[in-house]
Amino acid sequence: MPFVVTDSCIKCKYTDCVEVCPVDCFHEGPNFLVIDPDECIDCTLCEPECPVNAIYPEDDVPGGQEIFVQLNAELSKEWPVISQRKDPPADAQEWDDKTGKLPLLER
Repeated sequence: MPFVVTDSCIKCKYTDCVEVCPVDCFHEGPNFLVIDPDECIDCTLCEPECPVNAIYPEDDVPGGQEIFVQLNAELSKEWPVISQRKDPPADAQEWDDKTGKLPLLER
């Protein structure tokens, strides 16, 4: 069961999770990260590293955020792999407790 990045990551894009991934399954977009479900080995290392609790096992994605399962699969095919931590956006802390950020997702 792959892990899924959800709404909380949008506009925060903390990359603590990518450093611990042993298979480089994270992909980076303009303001969001996704996990390639075909590459994820379900190691669970990324989930506790996310400071905004945006990563869930596919079967545990919060209600109303199921669209992120599809988005992770789709966007991981388009965006480049990220395997090293980067500084978050300057305004990340302003967004980390916001919800309903899907309309802000940049492709």
